[in-house]
Amino acid sequence: MDGSSDAPTVEDLLAALRAGETIKGGSPLHGLMHEASQRALRITAEINGSYHDPVELRRLMSELGGANVPETFMLFPPFRTDFGQNTTFGERTFVNSGCAFQDQGGITIGDDVLIGHNAVIATLNHGASFEERADMHPAPVVIGDRAWLGSNVTVLPGVTIGAGAIAAAGAVITKDVAPGTTVAGVPAKPVSA
Repeated sequence: MDGSSDAPTVEDLLAALRAGETIKGGSPLHGLMHEASQRALRITAEINGSYHDPVELRRLMSELGGANVPETFMLFPPFRTDFGQNTTFGERTFVNSGCAFQDQGGITIGDDVLIGHNAVIATLNHGASFEERADMHPAPVVIGDRAWLGSNVTVLPGVTIGAGAIAAAGAVITKDVAPGTTVAGVPAKPVSA
């Protein structure tokens, strides 16, 4: 950024993302998003670069997100994110190793959620036409209390996973999952438990 007083701030970027505004490729907000990515890469390199006890991991995740994570939050690294400042973790949430969160559009995770190895949560999509391919369209992901995402689950932008729902290993979740429902497959569909 040029440092002028009209340059956008991270708060401006978060407000635009939370309002669901398209971030145009090449715009000042787009540039700011890339700057924020460098911050996230620095902090996640610290998280992933050596052993940290649970207290230190919570401190680093709080630094990444800009707000304290609950004392009951648990993470097994490695963990990847290209933003990190738009995720909310509930109490007693566990994130297993290898997970990747693209949280610009917002990720809200409830209490007592289990997220398995290598899960991916995405909250951005791009314009379909070549001319708009650099544009980013944010859409939040919400994961309800007591939900369980199995290993290698992918959650796409705009999806809400209801309380107590289960996503079987390898599921690709493209639409909302009702509370208490088990889904499996690509794309994920309800299955009997």
